[in-house]
Amino acid sequence: MSRNFLLIRLADLIVVLFGVSVLVFLMIRFIPGDAVAIMLGANTEITPERIAELESRLGLDLPVLQQYALWLTGVFHGDLGTSIWTGRPVTQEIGASLWPTAQLTLLSVIVGAGLSVPLGAFMAQSRGKGSEVAVRIGAIAGLTIPSFWLGIVSILLVAKYLPGVSMLGYVPFSQDPLGNLQRMILPVFALSLPMLANLSRLVRTAMLDALSQDYIRTARAKGAGRRRIVYHHALRNALIPFVTSVGVSIGYLLGGAIVVEQVFAIPGLGRLILGAIAERNYPLIQASILVVTASFVVINFLVDLLYAWIDPRISRQ
Repeated sequence: MSRNFLLIRLADLIVVLFGVSVLVFLMIRFIPGDAVAIMLGANTEITPERIAELESRLGLDLPVLQQYALWLTGVFHGDLGTSIWTGRPVTQEIGASLWPTAQLTLLSVIVGAGLSVPLGAFMAQSRGKGSEVAVRIGAIAGLTIPSFWLGIVSILLVAKYLPGVSMLGYVPFSQDPLGNLQRMILPVFALSLPMLANLSRLVRTAMLDALSQDYIRTARAKGAGRRRIVYHHALRNALIPFVTSVGVSIGYLLGGAIVVEQVFAIPGLGRLILGAIAERNYPLIQASILVVTASFVVINFLVDLLYAWIDPRISRQ
């Protein structure tokens, strides 16, 4: 990987993160209506004095550019604001909910991406056979079934046939490893299935394209075995578009996790954001969305680096 490639990607990352911070900052401020009155209206009587007090506390009585500068300075110092209702730093609120979402997303990526490679390779090897057609139909079904619906149906099935098994809620891994993994089975299944279906079809297409290339025919002419041709030569080239799609899919997983956490009563970032929206907790909404979007941007930056490592020609372009 060349130094210039790394510097260019770092510059792109900084520009994108800056753009994300601007969008997140302006997102709520440009919503029609008086945001402060809406926040006060949730739990207390609205008076001009209360509105002025909350505006001063949140810094909303300052010019927009000054508000953004103060907020961005706080972000650089690790201060994302203070929750309106609890009075706790927003970083503590997010930190308490970060791990359940991170664990759910990580396990879903491992299952979805990990199983899609052998499944896609199998479909490419078995092209035209009945088994391949059956798997392809299953993959299409996996793309069309919403994660929340799959989660609800799986809960109903477990409640009917395994009434003694706990599948709702969250137990920290450090307290009860088996209980934690047990409660993660259904959420991970519901969240990872669309990713598995999409990536397996991508691997199949990329594998079929790679198997039709001249270097594959040359390897066959030299007497290379079928397994070596498929998994050593073709699969390595098929992984290049696969890696890029994994990075994009993680963003969809973060979005899907918000709904899945609600279905399975997991106290993660999804429930935190929805609760903040319901409470009109302005600083918490802003900080939570910034963390999620920034995570997605950083993940795609790391995927770009991995992409260049797999195919060094990318970094020389």
